[in-house]
Amino acid sequence: MRLTLTRKRQVAAGICSFELVDPQGRALPAFTAGAHIDVNAGPGLVRQYSLCNSPSDRHRYVIGVLRDANSRGGSVALHGLEEGAEIEVGEPRNHFALSEAGHSLLIAGGIGVTPLLCMAEQLAADGGSFELHYCSRSPDHAAFLDRLSEPDLASRTRLYHDSAPEDQRIDLARLLSAPAPDRHLYVCGPAGFIDLVLDRAREAGWAPSQLHREYFSAPVVETSGDQPFQIELASTGRRIEVAPGQSVIQALSVAGVDILTSCEQGVCGTCLTRVVAGEPDHRDAYLTDDEKAAGDVFLPCCSRSRSPVLVVDL
Repeated sequence: MRLTLTRKRQVAAGICSFELVDPQGRALPAFTAGAHIDVNAGPGLVRQYSLCNSPSDRHRYVIGVLRDANSRGGSVALHGLEEGAEIEVGEPRNHFALSEAGHSLLIAGGIGVTPLLCMAEQLAADGGSFELHYCSRSPDHAAFLDRLSEPDLASRTRLYHDSAPEDQRIDLARLLSAPAPDRHLYVCGPAGFIDLVLDRAREAGWAPSQLHREYFSAPVVETSGDQPFQIELASTGRRIEVAPGQSVIQALSVAGVDILTSCEQGVCGTCLTRVVAGEPDHRDAYLTDDEKAAGDVFLPCCSRSRSPVLVVDL
């Protein structure tokens, strides 16, 4: 879809919100809390951003974008846009949906507040039991404070800042100390923050089915020990060499085999491919631990192979 940027405003230090609408005023495809859209920020710059407005808003999509000078260019390009610009986006997808729960514990780090804000507002509208804990570098870096101060969220939201004294920062041990079958945890933010929260939850006894996370980028993986391997196309038996430092997507492209990709970081799942034989070396942040253990799918944009040959359904 080609949508128009009708409103751009700064909502925190380095963070802007972008309101996108259909230029003809038509209703947009529906979405649920936790969903994201693919945004074409420029040539070769397709990025995923969580929707942070109410799913009942059928006339607009709102995303929050942190301008990251160390990014691959998507956030910088978006921050350079002016109101009135046209932006190409994909239909909403949701890999981070709310589950049926007696109580939802939402923990956000930095720009990770965007999907959790949408979840909190949805839970409040539905009369659900929840609490939102939002960690940021400082008060200036906390986004959407106007919405978080609304009566239906203010009493159930707690803010924490890295700039505050130690005793005023988030206490994960206390927050996660009472797992129960009807409690679910949702966490979003930088990869290190997510991993810390999930590790503490597992140590406290939370079941895997109660833990939900969404990464904005895959964790950094040590690649110095990477070895070459071959990808075999199940349809023809053709084998293609994948060199160290080369992704499967890159090797396939050189060989004339194209796969639809988007984030190229193992986050969005666009390039998910079925594995027929062999053992994948999963390096993505998309698949669950159970899906990785099953070994019957992998993401060729970032993952490799532990076996000399990986046979894929292509």
